[in-house]
Amino acid sequence: MSIVLDKRQCLIAGDGALPVAVAKAAQENGFEMIAISLSSDNRNQLKKYCSKVYNFGPGEILKIKRTLRNENITQLTFIGKVHKGLLLRCPKFDMEALRLMKEAQRLNDDAVMLIIVDQLEEMGITVLDQTIFIKNLIAPPGVLGIHEPDAEQIVDVEYGYWLAKEMGKLDVGQSVVIKNKMIMAVEAIEGTDKCIERGCKLGGRKDVVIVKVSKPTQDKRFDIPAVGVNTLKVMKKYGAKIIAVEANETILVNQKELIDYANKHNIIVMAV
Repeated sequence: MSIVLDKRQCLIAGDGALPVAVAKAAQENGFEMIAISLSSDNRNQLKKYCSKVYNFGPGEILKIKRTLRNENITQLTFIGKVHKGLLLRCPKFDMEALRLMKEAQRLNDDAVMLIIVDQLEEMGITVLDQTIFIKNLIAPPGVLGIHEPDAEQIVDVEYGYWLAKEMGKLDVGQSVVIKNKMIMAVEAIEGTDKCIERGCKLGGRKDVVIVKVSKPTQDKRFDIPAVGVNTLKVMKKYGAKIIAVEANETILVNQKELIDYANKHNIIVMAV
């Protein structure tokens, strides 16, 4: 079912380039974007494309809710990484955030986000598909650069794809590192880049394969897998030469820059 978009939108922005890409695309298509920035790393860039940028910590739920009401927001998009390690450090967690955490049976990614989505729906706010403004950034199937995988790498990609999907069923992580049909690392709370670092070190920094997929029951309102140049830089640093992502389900950040970097540094990028 298609949704009619309000001309005034809200962006809940985490780390990285994706929130900026969403804000820019929305502005170019005639939407006004209000941003609630949860990270300082892209805040100045967001100001170029958003009419207002509010600065809150992820745990300042009461302030965020008040702002959404005051701005009469009815639709919003979550985009950008908010590291779950914050749950262990609890910076600026207000009483509402602590209450929601206490009531949650689990604090895995989906459970946390579904609690937040439920809270927003009670306020009459619809959370949109993360890709609604950036459909052009979704990875098409096939090899995306000039370097092709060999037969052994394909075998590891197939195994890694199956394994990552199985881990996704448990909502553990989206990425795995494979070498010679053996599991080097599975992503958990540390995130994709740290998983790659750990897996490459265990694999002797050679002949490792990275696979990143969506969860089998992926909720497109949050946590759609994304890969950017920084991940490729981590691969180069630790000796990985191939990353396979799920076609039509993965966001490629700054696609041209990513593919140019892969071509230059002999890294295979493919979508399966």
